[in-house]
Amino acid sequence: MDDKNLMENMLMLEKGVCDLYMHGAIESSTGNVHQAFSTALTDSLTMQETIYGKMAARGWYAVEQADQNKINALRQKFCCK
Repeated sequence: MDDKNLMENMLMLEKGVCDLYMHGAIESSTGNVHQAFSTALTDSLTMQETIYGKMAARGWYAVEQADQNKINALRQKFCCK
């Protein structure tokens, strides 16, 4: 397993952790539990951003530029005119 695969796995795991923390915060029954999940979610989102940034810097996570026509079509579909 090379560095790129390791980083991809780390990113996917971190995204999964973020999803779990988000649902924990949504479903929490007390303020203390909600705050604990919210704090953990913020920390995990920061970690996810760091991993993504390192991958993007190495060219391992390329982002395509969105087609303006597709953006406009979606805007018209979901937004008021």
